[in-house]
Amino acid sequence: MNEAGIAAALHHAAAVRDLCTDCGISRTADASRCGRACQFIKPDYPRLEAQVHGRSRDPARPDERFFGPFEQMHRAALRDPRPDAQWTGITTRIAERLLETGAVDAVLTMTADPNDRWRPVPVLVTKAADLAACRGMRMGYAPLLALLEPARAAGHRRLAVIGIPCQVYALRALEAELGFDKLYVIGTPCSDNTTTESFHTFLELLSDRPDTIRYLEFRADYHVELRFDDGRHQTIPFLQLPISKLPRDFFPLTCRTCVDYTNALADITVGYMGGEGEQWLLVRNARGAELLALLGDEVRLSAPDSHGKRAGPVKGFLANTERAAGGLPLRRMPDWLKPLVGWLMPRIGPRGLEFARARVEMKAVETVIHLRREQPRRMKSMIPKHVWALVAAYGLKPAEGEAGKPREPAKPNAG
Repeated sequence: MNEAGIAAALHHAAAVRDLCTDCGISRTADASRCGRACQFIKPDYPRLEAQVHGRSRDPARPDERFFGPFEQMHRAALRDPRPDAQWTGITTRIAERLLETGAVDAVLTMTADPNDRWRPVPVLVTKAADLAACRGMRMGYAPLLALLEPARAAGHRRLAVIGIPCQVYALRALEAELGFDKLYVIGTPCSDNTTTESFHTFLELLSDRPDTIRYLEFRADYHVELRFDDGRHQTIPFLQLPISKLPRDFFPLTCRTCVDYTNALADITVGYMGGEGEQWLLVRNARGAELLALLGDEVRLSAPDSHGKRAGPVKGFLANTERAAGGLPLRRMPDWLKPLVGWLMPRIGPRGLEFARARVEMKAVETVIHLRREQPRRMKSMIPKHVWALVAAYGLKPAEGEAGKPREPAKPNAG
């Protein structure tokens, strides 16, 4: 791939838009496509789910209300965990296998900025060995889809894309006109992104040597795990995180109003929420099954479990979010009680699939509350019907003019 072409695409100025995560489409030759591709303008999940998966969410399968269409669900781990991977390395290993088997010409994903291990930089990878440099988490916005045109110009007709939900939504909205012969989409869950600069502020609150932190993960056992350059590991209970010291705009409005935590338009979603210490795989269609099959015996699979009850934590989250959105101080737990609650939550709180359902409902709650306060005119177009269904159990219902007309699924695409 011509590096000059990649650099030109990435440095092409992004159009200034409200509620934009700079997915990269505004940096392409036709920036006007944002109007029909952006998740934060007028998302149409029933149509795109039918286009991608052959159907939209099935009411007879209750978990599809939370997670989107899927055919298989697994807890998973590579038998040989990869060094520097965020978990065991399933996402990048699938991408490696696509290149090793010749199924794709290139993989579009993120690597680290050479001067900042946390800053994401889009990259087109054509050699499986080069994907090792792409392992691990990055934090911040990066115009991934700006490289679609350079990929096509370089003759890459079969492409794999590893992306977060706002990137994948735009990719799917434009898929038919992009002209790739084959497209595999590996999705990772995302809801709480921030700028790389803000993330460094967070790291400074966690450690007196933030520059030595090389790994950070929010785990499903209610702890954040840190790993340091010298080999040390540290875990911090969620309740002990310095959230109150972060600025109000630490999480942008886009991330506080994201309606697709689980990346429902990917062929396969690789995350953690339902994994209980392992990874969580949602195989969504035949292409997703093909991707999982590439791993063969390299991956260990088991059925996900579900424990605890989510209603109480979600109601507590709703109350705190309403207070925060109104500018009121959060109801803080006394310091003496935090260790006890921190000990109890991994044992009696929602775990496994119930933890995943809780997080999806919390995101739905957050979307309604923050849009209602900051962008009420956007509610009618931005909040899908299935999100209103998720928050109804907690007393959040659309006021007049807040809910748009339900969209009917399009006819399935045979692909």
